[in-house]
Amino acid sequence: MKTYTKSIIAFVFMLINAMLYAQDFQGVATYKTSMKMDFKMDSVGHSQGIDKEMQEKLNAMLQKQFQKEYTLTFTPYESVYKQEEKLEAPTPQSGGMTVMVMGGSQSATLYKNSKEKRFAHEQEIMGKKFLVKDELENKEWKLENETKFIGQYTCYKATRTIEVEKMSSISLNSDESKEPEATKEEVTVTAWYTPEVPVNAGPGMYWGLPGLILEVNDGSQTIVCSKIVLNPKNKVKIKEPTKGKKVTSAKFQEIMKKKSKEMMERYRGNGRDDGDGIRIEIGG
Repeated sequence: MKTYTKSIIAFVFMLINAMLYAQDFQGVATYKTSMKMDFKMDSVGHSQGIDKEMQEKLNAMLQKQFQKEYTLTFTPYESVYKQEEKLEAPTPQSGGMTVMVMGGSQSATLYKNSKEKRFAHEQEIMGKKFLVKDELENKEWKLENETKFIGQYTCYKATRTIEVEKMSSISLNSDESKEPEATKEEVTVTAWYTPEVPVNAGPGMYWGLPGLILEVNDGSQTIVCSKIVLNPKNKVKIKEPTKGKKVTSAKFQEIMKKKSKEMMERYRGNGRDDGDGIRIEIGG
C-alpha cells in the first residue's frame, strides 16, 4: 500500500508538472524561520555571574536573532531564496552581554538550478563579498504516507538523516588556544511538500522532492511557508548572483571558521579588559 501511494504521488507530480511547464509555470513563496536555542555556559561564564535567569535571556535573544522572513521565487527548474529586506535590528544586549551573529546577511542571495544540479550563493562576511558556487547534493529523501494541511495545500511527509556539528556550550575562557566545544551528531530532517505545486524546490538548500517544500524542521531550526502566489501578474525574474570572490562550499566553510576565530581573538585582545561585558559570537 505504501509503495502504491508513492507511485500515485509521483504520477500526479509528473502529470501536473508536464502541464504547468508548458504554461511557463512560476511563483513566489514566503517563509518564516525560527530557531530553538538551548546554549549552556561553561564554568567561566558562571564565575562571571551568568546565572540561570541571564542564560534564559540569552537564549531568548538568540531566538529573536534567527526569526526572519524569506521569499523563494521559482520557475520549473530555477529558484532564488532571499531574506526580506528591512531595517537592521540593533545588536541585542542584556546584562552586559552582546550577541553577534556571523553570516546570514540580508544581502545574501541563494540561487538553485535543479536541472543542472548546481547552486550559487552570494553572501557577505565582515564587509567582504563571496560567491559560493558548487554542485547541489542529491540527498535521498524517504517518502512517508503521513499527510497534513499547510494553509490550503495537502502536504506529504519526507525524512532524511544528516550529520551536523552542534555547539554544546559557549566558552568565555580567555585561553585563545581553546576552541568552542562542539560535537557531531545525527539528526532527522523532516520536510513537508505538496505535489499541488509541482516543482522540486524548497527553502534554503532543501530541494529534490516531488512538490514544493512548505515546511522543514531539523530539530533546531523550523522553516514554514506562510504564503504562496502562483503565476503572479508581474512575471518573476530569476537572476543568478554573480558578484563576490568565487569559492567552493568547502573553502567557504574554512573561511567562516577563520573569520570567526579572528573575531574572537580580536575581542579577547581588546574587548574584555575595558569592562564592557561579554560578547558572544554565533555562526549564522
